[in-house]
Amino acid sequence: MELLQAEYTVVAPDFVGHGHSAKPAGDYSLGNFANWMRDLLVVLGIQRATVIGQSFGGGVAMQFAYQFPDRCERLVLVDAGGLGREVNWMLRLVTLPAAEYVLPVLFPSFARHWGDSVARLAERVGIRSVPAMEIWRSYRSLTDSEGRQAFVRTMRSVIEPGGQSVSALDRLYLAERTPTLIVWGEKDRIIPLAHAYQALEVAPHCRLEILPGVGHFPQSEDPAGFVEVLTEFLHTSEPSAFSAEEQRDRLHRGSGDPQVVMGPSEAWPPSAPTGPAVP
Repeated sequence: MELLQAEYTVVAPDFVGHGHSAKPAGDYSLGNFANWMRDLLVVLGIQRATVIGQSFGGGVAMQFAYQFPDRCERLVLVDAGGLGREVNWMLRLVTLPAAEYVLPVLFPSFARHWGDSVARLAERVGIRSVPAMEIWRSYRSLTDSEGRQAFVRTMRSVIEPGGQSVSALDRLYLAERTPTLIVWGEKDRIIPLAHAYQALEVAPHCRLEILPGVGHFPQSEDPAGFVEVLTEFLHTSEPSAFSAEEQRDRLHRGSGDPQVVMGPSEAWPPSAPTGPAVP
């Protein structure tokens, strides 16, 4: 973010259920996260933005672009979820029945303090593994009761024991007029690089950048390289010009491989007395 702030306004909130944000019981679906993002932009007075999402955030970014195309100038997906079935086995285990009752045993509260002490010691002696630090920071919340519950709800909204349960592949065609960049770490062990190529097959309009020697956290493992790729994309692409008519036509045309077929139940628009529309 520091590398970007000289040229751009950067908004990087903790999602609800993550970090320092509230962790209420409720709807942790991609659609609801997209709604929260939209609400945040409204509160901040930001009409349109380039939306960047990493891992689970990539799924939210795609959902946001799908729900609110008029607010999405560009889309950047970083080692994103929702582009294939495969995902690391540890995340699949979290979705098993009764996982929320096992996690307190695996992640007791004292482990948080122990892990923090080890991390500080490693930094003092000059040992710093960025992937390990990011994984620890991501899973540190599992030592807290509210954090565990929010994490399990979040994972179960997109993952099941067999793998990822949601896919955006059949909807990427809707973003064909939205400049889209896919960034992936060559050595990602959480979500495989193959998913980036699968996305290109159905959305050839996307750009793909693979960062060599990088894992699941490009923005942390190689911040300079990541920002270079990102700013080059921002400088060489024009913000999308949303057209409701074009969006309607794309939806009408479909992706060519529909997963849901809706049959006609009656003529539309139905015959009815003319008059003012009432919301």
